Amino acid sequence: MNTHTFKALDPTVRDAFIKMNFIGESALFLRSLCQIEKAAKHDVAALLLGETGTGKELAARAIHYMGSRASHPFIPVNCGALPEDIFENELFGHAQGAYTDAKKSQSGLVAQAQGGTLFLDEIDALSLKSQVALLRFLQDHQFKPLGAQGYEDANVRLIAATNADLAALSVSGEFREDLYYRLNIMQITMPSLRERVDDLPLLADHLIRRFCVEYGEDERFLSVQCYTWMRQYSWPGNVRELENFLLRGFLESEGPSIIVPPPRQWEEANQQINISGMNWDTDYNEAKSLIIGAFEKSYLMHVLLKADGNVTRAARLAGKERRSLGKLIKKHGLREGEE
Repeated sequence: MNTHTFKALDPTVRDAFIKMNFIGESALFLRSLCQIEKAAKHDVAALLLGETGTGKELAARAIHYMGSRASHPFIPVNCGALPEDIFENELFGHAQGAYTDAKKSQSGLVAQAQGGTLFLDEIDALSLKSQVALLRFLQDHQFKPLGAQGYEDANVRLIAATNADLAALSVSGEFREDLYYRLNIMQITMPSLRERVDDLPLLADHLIRRFCVEYGEDERFLSVQCYTWMRQYSWPGNVRELENFLLRGFLESEGPSIIVPPPRQWEEANQQINISGMNWDTDYNEAKSLIIGAFEKSYLMHVLLKADGNVTRAARLAGKERRSLGKLIKKHGLREGEE
């Protein structure tokens, strides 16, 4: 893929990426798409790196469905959910009578992925014993179900993913170095959302259009204030967090303009006043003042968010004079929005 813009992609490839919410024009993002497309053309092991929520599983699916194994299964596995004592059983299956509760034979994830792709997410969570079993499978392209007499051939592509520094873990001995090299034939790094802030408007608009289709709504759009704070927020949960916040704003907002407040303010506005944790040994007037203060701030946050930061509208919703509401806002250190 030799391109400097998303629109310059091959239409088929571009449509595949759009369906997976891979939208953007930043250099880092386009580089990751280039890596994905290259990985789809070469049937070898691949390692996906990136923070939580950057789309590593979606990238793995893109590699699978754009590659030669598309007509065969894509089997995702969360390694963090596979304890050491059941890893081999889950991966390779077992024969009847392999252990006390093995009433009948059962195929494992490798057999289920035959001809297709096995995606191992959170690969860093595997114990050293489980890593040995996986390494042996990668070396021999064969597996032996627990309790079985012989080995079975496996025609499976392996894609692994992690949000950890696997290279550092291999140096420290927490992850087998030989397994790391086996997995790291093709490496793809998914950039965080804060590394591609210029993509936010494109991505947000795409998600809003998708929500409109999914929920049968007419055309809707984000309020102007949203684009300002979205570029300033760090997005620790990346695209997944963005999608969740936009969907919440989409469902809760009335009218064509979608109001999505900054996540921190959102959380504060939705906190209930919890008097169960009050120190009842304090002075009556002091306790009363604390509870009233908590109520005032919570109510103000709610009404300001509902009015998209417009104090005049917030005062109207609250049934108070604008000047009076403004004093309360200043008292609690809240910031007024644009008029």
